[in-house]
Amino acid sequence: MPLSIALLTYSTKPRGAVVHTLALAEALAAAGQDVTVWSLGRGGDTGFFRPVDPRVRVRVVPFPDVAGEGTGPRILRSIAVLRAAFEASGYDIVHAQDCISANAVDDCVRTVHHVDDFTTPELAACHERAIVEPSARVCVSEAVAAELADRWGLTATVIPSGVAAVRFAAAAGPAFQELRRGWRERFGPYVLAVGGIEPRKGSLDLLEAHARMRGTLPEVRLVIAGGDTLFDYRDYRARWERRAAELGTEPVVLGAVAHGALPTLVAAASAFAFPSTKEGFGLAAMEALAAGVPVVTRDLPVLREVFGAVARFADDPDSLASELVAALSHEDPAGREAGRRLAARHTWSAAAQRHLTLYRSLRRRAA
Repeated sequence: MPLSIALLTYSTKPRGAVVHTLALAEALAAAGQDVTVWSLGRGGDTGFFRPVDPRVRVRVVPFPDVAGEGTGPRILRSIAVLRAAFEASGYDIVHAQDCISANAVDDCVRTVHHVDDFTTPELAACHERAIVEPSARVCVSEAVAAELADRWGLTATVIPSGVAAVRFAAAAGPAFQELRRGWRERFGPYVLAVGGIEPRKGSLDLLEAHARMRGTLPEVRLVIAGGDTLFDYRDYRARWERRAAELGTEPVVLGAVAHGALPTLVAAASAFAFPSTKEGFGLAAMEALAAGVPVVTRDLPVLREVFGAVARFADDPDSLASELVAALSHEDPAGREAGRRLAARHTWSAAAQRHLTLYRSLRRRAA
């Protein structure tokens, strides 16, 4: 008998947890489950950033913007609006994918994608409750599960993320050659980062690294895509822009890229930079590997766990620049193929089956 499952997320925009939510929902529905995704519709959104499999029900709760609203009040209002709208009755499993949605329900499974150290009081309290209070926890890597055990004495089930490997691998194939050529004609050879300009993404370190690369590879540009977020990073963005001017670099900031255009943007890149200071899995970097693009990432335990020998690792702007230059200067067909194979092993169908095993165990425990 199928389970009735509610998956909750905080936004309709293409952030990592939202991408994860939709892909998991579709894989669960493909496995015969009854799945509904709930989200806040920010900025007038009435649907998600991409089409959703019609087998998945979608409930988008209107969340109008409030001029001048600070981060703390916006977090509290987000929780209150989603809580008021969510209809918990009838679901066998309620699964929250972030701290806002976990605070909006009384009992849930919670996926902890990564652990943050917030300074905004409302957000710090939201984050703490969303780790401590759920009835069960999922982590997408052993490293994050170990952090929950060390800091809170909590046990989590580890279920690695799936990856849309076929979609990104196809973007590197002959059918999409002209689209890839279009990106390269527009930018020349480029290093790509996805996730916008913000502290957690290591954007200032990447900017410094790119400036250091110019002596060796002056023709390689830095392109940054994505960046929709709840948080106000205007001060950080202003620092980043001032530093770019001081360094004399001219990075390309694309902002949000259409869902259909992202795979070829990734596949056309000469290298993918992933200098995040906190991550739970590294989905964007895994997508780059699926497209056969070499990845340079920050040397974090979680990323060593996930990527092993198929990525290059760096821990500061100098080493990041050196590793990017090495990735751009030396063809490594065997390494690229190993990256493709790693990405292909992370299927959403396998992730869905592991979630179903957990859900059914929780149902038996509650019976």
